[in-house]
Formats: sequence, C-alpha cells, structure tokens
Amino acid sequence: MFSSRSIFILFAVILFFVFSATAQEKLGPGCNCTPDDVLIDLAPANQADLPAIAAQYGLIPTPLSQVGTPPTFRMRIDRTKTNQTPLEIIQAMTGDGRIVQKETNRKLTVVEKDGLPWSLGHSWAIGHSWAIGGSAKGFARQYFPGQIRLPEAHKISTGQGVTIAVLDTGIDLQHPLFAGRLVAGYDFVDNDNDPSEVGTIRVDQVYGHGTHVAGIIALTAPNAKIMPIRVLDQNGEGDLWRIKDAMLWAAKNGATIINMSFGYPQDLTPQSNTFLHDLFNGVDDVVVPGEQQFPEFDDSRLLIVAGAGNGGLIGNGAARVYPAAERGALPSDPGTDIDDNLLSVGASTRLDRLAAFSTMANVQNRSIDRWVRVVAPGENIVSSLPGGRYGVWNGTSMSAPIVSGIAALVKSANPTLLLKDLVERVEETGHEWDCQLPSRGITMETSRVDALCALTNNQACAPPRTACTE
Repeated sequence: MFSSRSIFILFAVILFFVFSATAQEKLGPGCNCTPDDVLIDLAPANQADLPAIAAQYGLIPTPLSQVGTPPTFRMRIDRTKTNQTPLEIIQAMTGDGRIVQKETNRKLTVVEKDGLPWSLGHSWAIGHSWAIGGSAKGFARQYFPGQIRLPEAHKISTGQGVTIAVLDTGIDLQHPLFAGRLVAGYDFVDNDNDPSEVGTIRVDQVYGHGTHVAGIIALTAPNAKIMPIRVLDQNGEGDLWRIKDAMLWAAKNGATIINMSFGYPQDLTPQSNTFLHDLFNGVDDVVVPGEQQFPEFDDSRLLIVAGAGNGGLIGNGAARVYPAAERGALPSDPGTDIDDNLLSVGASTRLDRLAAFSTMANVQNRSIDRWVRVVAPGENIVSSLPGGRYGVWNGTSMSAPIVSGIAALVKSANPTLLLKDLVERVEETGHEWDCQLPSRGITMETSRVDALCALTNNQACAPPRTACTE
C-alpha cells in the first residue's frame, strides 16, 4: 500500500505535469526551428533601438547577420539571460510597436521524408518495377514526357541559355547524366564548394533526393544548365536563413530559375510568416515602393518553382505548405498580395488525375485563393540516384522540377519574357482542371502543364477538362 505521503508526492507530480502541459499549450504548437535564432524587422523610426530591444527580450545585442533595407536581423538568444524558446520570445514581442515583423528561423525539409505529420512520405525504390524501369533505359522511356508532350516541345526549345538552381540535398556530381550539364554550385551546409550529396543509399532516408530532382530537370530541359546548391543536410533539413544565403548566391552566379522541392507547414503561432515572401518579392519583376528592398540581389530576377506538399489534406488554408503557399494570400489576410514570380506545383498521376497525396486548396466557395497554380506528373517518376543509378520516387518534389524544366524551355525561346508572363503562360496553356473530388470533399481549380502548349502560347491546344474521374 502507498503511504499518504507517497500519494501526496504522486499527486503533486501529476499536477506539475498537468500545469506544465497547459502552460505549453498556451504557447501554441512546438516550433520546428533553430533553437537560438530569432528574426526581427524594426520600424524605420526604431532602428537605433535594437540594443534596447535585444536587452528586453534576452537577445545578444549584435546581430549574427542581416539582409535587406530596412534590414531583417538574425538575432541570437543570450542563454545567460533567458531560457525561453524562440517561440516564447516571439510571443512576448506581440504588441511591441517597435517590431514590425518577428519570426523564428524555421526548419524546412524535403516533403518526401517519412514521419512528417504534414507529408505522406513517399520514399524511393531502386528498380521499382521492370515495367517502369530503374535504369537509364527506363528513365528515357517513362510515361511523363509523352503525357506533357515533351518530345514535340523539344523541337522548338531545349532550354539553352537558362540556368536552373536546384536547392536541395546536393547532387551526385559524377553521375553520367549530368556530364556537360552542370555549372558551379555551393554547399551551404558544410560551407564549401562541393555540393555533393552526403549519406548512404537505402540507409539515409532522403539521400538521393537532390540527384533525383536534378535528373528530372535534365530530362525536361536537356540543354539548360543545372546549378547544384546544397541547403538540406543528411536528414533533409535546412532553415530559412540558409535558403536566403542560397538564393543570393544563385542570383549572383547567373541562375534564372530556382527549384525548391522542400517546405514547412503553415504556422498558426503569432509569427509574421513573411521572410521568404519578402525575399521572393525582392527578385520579382516589379519591386513595390515602400516594401523591403534587397540590394544584395544586384537587381537579379528569379522565378521560384516550389512543390506544394504531400499532405493530401484539405481545408480552408490549414494544409498550406510553404514556400509554395507564398503564392496566395494568408487566410488571416485575404488582401495580401501574391508573388508573381512563384509557381506552386501539385502532383498528377500516370492516369492523368490528381495524386491522392498532393496537397490542394479548396476553392468551393471561391473566397479561398488558388495557391496551387499547376500540377505536373509526380507519380512513379524515374530519375537519377547517386552512384550512377536510377530509381523511382513519388511526390510533388518530382512535379516541381518538371515545371522548372518547362519554364526553362519557354524562357530560352523568349529571353525577354517577364517572370509574371512566364508564370501565366505555363499556367494558362495547361489542361484546365476545374472539377469536384467528392472523396476529398473539395472543388479543385488548377491546370496540368503541357510543354508544347506553353512553348506555342496556345491556350486552345489543350482541351478543357471540366470533370475529374477519381
């Protein structure tokens, strides 16, 4: 039997954990972010207040780094002053008029990684099926080039003169597929000039992801150049500030298109959620007066292509995956402007239907913006893997590089085309999908890309599709 003292101690311990859990719940969901970073923008009149603001919130007064004008400061938490998490510090800043934007340095990951609550985690397989092929022959003969009319498009353009930066896990630089197709890249994980993938095939879950993505680009736009940039580590993780560094490097070294086959889920905590949005605006065709400027880009303009995620979840914005969802307005602010230089990509299947795993916005009441602009094949895609191999992977990470490649074909044939017009052309010339999917409870409005129609700028060459078969 327990003594009364033991029961009292047990009861006290239970109460401690209950109250601790309740307190944590009030702070919102946990933050998947770097443990000691906070990103803040100050009002123009309060730039000189940075040391005082740092002292108030337990931050080291000297920023780790900064970007933009007015600047976004990357601040380090002073662990001799506070034990608060970045999320707790962000919440404490709520209502402080000196701070315009506040954000944790969130982590991003490949959306094909198993175990993510917002991703189905479609892993790859070598030699997936003899009918599909885990070989160079299977790579060349797979279904998606014919589905998007790539052979016909290649008679018009092959992507020459365009450089696509692949921000990912790195690539196998020695893979035969990439011979003559690469320009210099960079590794922002180890901070060196070797953006090779790191890991062991079949052991490290995301090893091969970047190589697979780059191979799809090589097939879609065979004469475009590929710029390999490693921003995701061996676990497939990166962070916002590293993406910023990679974007700056890509812009300064000649990239025209950036492929981002990674993401992070919408965060409903009191964060600004605007860091990447502002960066994307900084390389758009039109830089809006009064918004944050980024002279660090040296007037470069970049098209961003991003996978929409594999959550297969639908709701009024609750399933958004960023950076793809930067394309549309925030649910809390329907008036937010969109990024005209961003193409958000969902996945279709070999039967030319919406993939079950593809995250898609519900536009049934027409008050919700359509942030997934296009879909492209993302099921059973054969591409390169480290060690000179080939394999099959599923996911919107595979759809995005197809769209990056098509955009390169169009840009190569139309060098002066503005980015917003390039986005419109790829979207508006696709096969129109405006239909209901009862099993998922959504009304879907998007288009499945068509390389030939995009190149010929012929909106009538793809027949409309007014109903979907599930």
